[in-house]
Amino acid sequence: MASTTLRAVLLIVSTTAAKDPSTDASQAVLSDVLEEEGGGHWELVDTKIVPDVATQIQRQIMLWTDVAADTINLILTTGGTGFAVADNTPEAVSALLHKPAPGIVHGMLTASLNVTPFAMMSRPVAGVRNKSLIITLPGSPKGARENLQAVLKTLPHACIQAAGMDSRSLHVGGVRRLEAEAGIRSEPGHFHTHDHHHSHGSTHQHSHSHGHSHGHGHGSLVRYTAPSSNPMSNDPSLGPSRRNRESPFPMLSVDDALNKIKEHTPSPEITTSLVDRSLPGHVLAEDVQARENVPAFRASIVDGYAVVVPKDGNMKGVFPVVSVSHASPGEVKPLKEGEIARITTGAPLPPGATSVIMVEDTILKTMTEDGKEEKEVEILAANVREGENIREVGSDIKAKSSILSKGEQISAVGGEIGLLAAVGVASVKTYRKPVIGVLSTGDEIVQHDRPGDLRLGEVRDTNRITLMCAAKECGYEVHDLGIAADKPGTLEETLREALRRVDFVITTGGVSMGELDLLKPTIERSLGGTIHFGRVAMKPGKPTTFATVPVKNNAGARVTKVVFSLPGNPASAIVTFHLFVLPSLLQMSGITPASLTKVSVTLAHDFALDKSRPEYHRAIVSVGSSGVLVATSTGGQRSSRVGSLRGANCLLCLPSGTEPLRKGAKVDALLMGGIRGKL
Repeated sequence: MASTTLRAVLLIVSTTAAKDPSTDASQAVLSDVLEEEGGGHWELVDTKIVPDVATQIQRQIMLWTDVAADTINLILTTGGTGFAVADNTPEAVSALLHKPAPGIVHGMLTASLNVTPFAMMSRPVAGVRNKSLIITLPGSPKGARENLQAVLKTLPHACIQAAGMDSRSLHVGGVRRLEAEAGIRSEPGHFHTHDHHHSHGSTHQHSHSHGHSHGHGHGSLVRYTAPSSNPMSNDPSLGPSRRNRESPFPMLSVDDALNKIKEHTPSPEITTSLVDRSLPGHVLAEDVQARENVPAFRASIVDGYAVVVPKDGNMKGVFPVVSVSHASPGEVKPLKEGEIARITTGAPLPPGATSVIMVEDTILKTMTEDGKEEKEVEILAANVREGENIREVGSDIKAKSSILSKGEQISAVGGEIGLLAAVGVASVKTYRKPVIGVLSTGDEIVQHDRPGDLRLGEVRDTNRITLMCAAKECGYEVHDLGIAADKPGTLEETLREALRRVDFVITTGGVSMGELDLLKPTIERSLGGTIHFGRVAMKPGKPTTFATVPVKNNAGARVTKVVFSLPGNPASAIVTFHLFVLPSLLQMSGITPASLTKVSVTLAHDFALDKSRPEYHRAIVSVGSSGVLVATSTGGQRSSRVGSLRGANCLLCLPSGTEPLRKGAKVDALLMGGIRGKL
């Protein structure tokens, strides 16, 4: 193990540091611990700063654990582990863990409690996601150092195991060899690593019924014949008597459907974006270098007096104030030894000045005759060194240094805009966000805000406004394509016009097996598109359709545009938007990972399962009283039930089955929105 080099990364969780990285002191401290006390095992390969926002913490960790080409062995976070309202790190990290590591947490707390009883106010979390070990540290540099030092020597062993090394081979020679290699000394009162090989396999199966199971409110579909194969959708010109009696499209699993989307979604298009208020949400298509130094001049970091330090460093005495330097443009008079200049924080040093004395280390001796200015000031400092209280040119950012990397998403709160502005970058290469059009179809659909009562058979258009708002909330430009009638020519012309205006079309309705369900035939037979899938084994959303259509752009070049045809039932439409449409949009925007955040949650009550298909159940995820994520159903899950969307912030990934999942069971949840506060 002595020669093993492990890859470590650091995530600083601080809203303050996200706005001004210079305020963070943890990075240097933890980097020193890894380098000086890590036994040569560690290479710190990346450091990121995010604000105290759970979703941003999770996204960055998932980029390291799920997307990075090379395995990250150790992820250290610092900050957000206390009891403040904004302290979200433990909850955000716990939701991502595949294997918790309570022993590491115990080790850190035990070591900290030996220093101060207030260590019990910390809420550390540790565990493994994929092949990466994740440990949360306090935001205090001192506390972060002590916590990391407490467990550092055992971490190479843990990381090598997490990366996949065979445990039997790793443990040859027993615990004494491991302790010797790690440089750990076993003594009474110290931690011991015990070499147990017991198998604890007690399984507890509880089958209590609490009368809180949420069913679907309607019976299962009845089918008497087995599906066969048919190469294309209906030909509307043949009439209803010649239409298919079953879908010609094979039933794909959700994973297979997502793979089809990943395979056939067009690649992101590179464009130039201005560094202004429109930039947040875009992803960089190239590395960005600083155009100039920050600071661009030698600047004072305190209010005080610029001085020329003599060789002996003795600045005690009374000195004339010969000039004033404010943090504003202008010429500054050169300074000679024996003279001083009053200076404010951020102001440029006068030529010749070598240090700055804080105003707290001085006494006013005399004023000008009008009493408005200082004439002489006594300095009380001895042993002054050159360069004190000064920010040197480029000490924050060096010109031509890399400040942001290709693939980073620009946020409105993470400080990237300020960083670009600080170094004079006016425009950057980004991946262009696709422009979306949303269309409803069906003769029965009427505007949602049409006055008056509905006639028999009419349905208000809830899907179009809902999907437009969902897409806009995700940061996309959205065009309203209106309502298209169930007539082949009308639908074709509407889609052709839409594909001239937008990059990405979302339709709802017209994708089932009725004689007036014309979307699939129109895409295939009239527009020359390719339907990559037309059925998915899921509930709700079985008839979801994903297609691509070749068109010519304004320059006459052949390009591919995406069409998603979603079911007409409101719940089905919004579920399939988040599950299928959004990953395609994220991929076209250059955002990774191109998926909803997946977390593990505990069921707050029993959940009924569908007998034949996995279900994506609308639910509300909140932080429970014990700090775990708890999921509660929004009620009946019929695909036409609009009320099941109210308040939902996640989709529970429920398997098919004949028995309900009981209260307390763990399932995966796909987050559609922010996690609620504690129940």
